[in-house]
Amino acid sequence: MTEDDLSNLPTPSAVIDLERLDANIDAMARCVDALGVALRPHVKTHKSLEVAHRVAARSGCRSITVSTLEELKTFVAGGFDDVMYAVGIVPAKLDAVAAAMAAGARVSVILDSAQAAEMVAARGRAMGVDFAVCLELDTDGHRAGIGAGDPLLLTCADLLQDGGAHLAGVMTHAGESYNCTSIEAIRAMAEQERSLTVEAAQRLRAAGHTCAIVSVGSTPTATFARHLEGVTEARVGVYVFQDLVMAGLGVCRPEDVAMTVLTSVIGHQSARNWIITDAGWMALSGDRGTGGQAADQGYGMVADLDGRILDDLIVIAANQEHGIIADRRGRAVDAAAFPIGTRLRILPNHACATAAPYDAYHVVEGRKVSATWAKSRGW
Repeated sequence: MTEDDLSNLPTPSAVIDLERLDANIDAMARCVDALGVALRPHVKTHKSLEVAHRVAARSGCRSITVSTLEELKTFVAGGFDDVMYAVGIVPAKLDAVAAAMAAGARVSVILDSAQAAEMVAARGRAMGVDFAVCLELDTDGHRAGIGAGDPLLLTCADLLQDGGAHLAGVMTHAGESYNCTSIEAIRAMAEQERSLTVEAAQRLRAAGHTCAIVSVGSTPTATFARHLEGVTEARVGVYVFQDLVMAGLGVCRPEDVAMTVLTSVIGHQSARNWIITDAGWMALSGDRGTGGQAADQGYGMVADLDGRILDDLIVIAANQEHGIIADRRGRAVDAAAFPIGTRLRILPNHACATAAPYDAYHVVEGRKVSATWAKSRGW
């Protein structure tokens, strides 16, 4: 057994199937090209410069979205110079944003309140920095943001006119698309996302504000949108890996999931038809995003070492360092087919959450480990 063999990696480990990764990257690039908008991929899913460079090589675009200051620092140092920090900004984070700008990056921040607009502008004036701001819109009631028709939209824009900050555009995220139950519902959500974001941009322009960026994004809505007229860019992230939530939505197949968790069988509870592994919720995350879908995948579907999905085996329960595999229908499991030491691969419910705790990915072509890619961690 050689060190570059998948059978010899420590467990649990995060594994990327290179062929599936590249296929997912290519599929979204074709989709966004057809929609006629720029791609601003979200790196929070993978947090890996190597993955981001593969996306950039396919799309020709070096614009990205980040969700942590650690990502901002890592990716600017790695050569990505057009960044949207897509979590509501607070003044204490602006020093890091200014440092990235001083390093030559164009960085935009987001906010959705008059208080934040005042704080960012005041901090910019004090620092001698002109921060680019995108106003975050609520287009689906899912999370944060300003309504497209809310007077607060123009109030916030007006507060960015006196130096220290300027309005760069508007952005939204159709997170509610993850709760859709059909492709037609996702298409309707995509149009709602698009139309309300364009409406907000038009209101701002009619009031005399420049609104160059009109940014939308989620993997489901970008995949199924009929058109994105009036939109300038799509922000998508999980598509590079895909996951079981996306498969449950019809965005991909389970066989398209590129990132899996390698785990070892450490025991059995034969009377309960359980297989015990060393990948618990620390390794898989506690995300149960498929729980409300037609097929509940527990804490993840089970595949063999070659990535072939094993019918009806899922991780039905997870403790901190223990995963419990069983048949989803409660049928008997042949423990002899999974002796202690057997290597398995778990497909994640939510790739972003599952990938987060790992320091690196082991990249495989078949069973051969062809590379190890570092990733950022923390905030």
